[in-house]
Amino acid sequence: MMTFVATFVVFLLVVLGMSIGWLIKRRTIAGSCGGIASVGMEKVCECPEPCEARKKRIRDENTVTLRLK
Repeated sequence: MMTFVATFVVFLLVVLGMSIGWLIKRRTIAGSCGGIASVGMEKVCECPEPCEARKKRIRDENTVTLRLK
C-alpha cells in the first residue's frame, strides 16, 4: 500500500510541475520535428516533401559541408 501511495504522490508532483510550466509559459507540448531523421534515415513517411524545419536543417548541413571543403 505504501508503494501505491508513493507512486501516486510522484505522479501528482509530475502533473503539478507540468501544469505550472504551462501556466507560466502558455505553451503546449510539441513534437521535435526530427524523430527518426535525427538517427540518419532520410524519410519516414510517404510525404511528397519534408517539413520546413527539415528543409532548413538540410540547407544548414549543406552550407556547413560547403564551408568545410
